[in-house]
Amino acid sequence: MNTITLQEAQTGLADIIHGLAPGQVVTITENDRPVARLVPLPTVSRIPRRPRPPVTGIPRAGLYEGRLVVPDDFKEPLEEMREYEE
Repeated sequence: MNTITLQEAQTGLADIIHGLAPGQVVTITENDRPVARLVPLPTVSRIPRRPRPPVTGIPRAGLYEGRLVVPDDFKEPLEEMREYEE
């Protein structure tokens, strides 16, 4: 399958292309004269993706309920700042 006619190439181009082996060259002829050459492209290897870091857990609402207590006088001014309020 190194040389085929133009009519053969027109009728079965997809099969010819998919049948090309690496390094194989197919010459297309018309009236016994070469008019084109099919050469497969080299296979491009993809760059391996970086692995994702392990998932340590997904936070859920209410998981820390009761662990943080806000005092009732949270919004009241501090004793140290009272003298500046006057």
